[in-house]
Amino acid sequence: MKRRSFLRKLTFTSFATFIPNLGWGLEKLTKGENMNKVLHKNKSRGIADHGWLKSHHTFSFAGYYNPDRMGFGALRVINDDVVAPSMGFGTHPHNNMEIISIPLKGSLKHKDTMGNEHVIAKGEVQAMSAGTGLQHSEFNNSSKEDVNFLQIWVMPKKQNIKPNYSQKKFNERDRLNKFQLVVSPDGQKESVEINQDAFFSLVNINSRKELVYSKYSRDNGLYFFVLDGELDIGSESLSTRDGLGVVSEDEIKILAKSNSELLIMEVPLRA
Repeated sequence: MKRRSFLRKLTFTSFATFIPNLGWGLEKLTKGENMNKVLHKNKSRGIADHGWLKSHHTFSFAGYYNPDRMGFGALRVINDDVVAPSMGFGTHPHNNMEIISIPLKGSLKHKDTMGNEHVIAKGEVQAMSAGTGLQHSEFNNSSKEDVNFLQIWVMPKKQNIKPNYSQKKFNERDRLNKFQLVVSPDGQKESVEINQDAFFSLVNINSRKELVYSKYSRDNGLYFFVLDGELDIGSESLSTRDGLGVVSEDEIKILAKSNSELLIMEVPLRA
């Protein structure tokens, strides 16, 4: 089998894998004392190595299955993907899913059946509402360097909407020691829009700086994903690529123990 054909076959299999029980079992989390949060350390993530693709899965995905890690409310997938030069995900379908891509290093070449054909680079955020159905491909735009990006899936608020694509470049200076909204349900503050009552924010925090994050909606939960550095979030100490889900706090303190980069995903607890 030719390498490109194998790539497409493998890609389709990975994306088409059946996704069970999207509710994640928050009943377990909210029962009893001290069950307000869930901690996912970096080294506890699932790992997939396909040669051209190396991925770390915070939640169950494709060949990685953990019944205790089926997502966090409407947040279904956080994949930390590294794709080899000129390689990528061949054309494959999605429906009724919100898909957010955040490059951390390098750039991706995107093409879809809505007629969009773009390059997305570090500093940009891409969002797709798959709705009634679309097909797309994502390839490393470089022939020399790896691309590292986060692939995040969120369950939609409404089913079978018209598919939509958006992409925006954000000024990283606007997130220094303050929360920069990059994803929202209505495009407020010039964020990209998705079909869910979810809010994603990025922040770069100087060492020893303390911030307080306040939720946009009291009905939402918070999932913190450390892109780089070391922080105390509430009473938990986190480092690079650790994740922390918090169910019921409306405000939470964040203290940087080193210069740090953080992604905050505020999502409905019931998809």
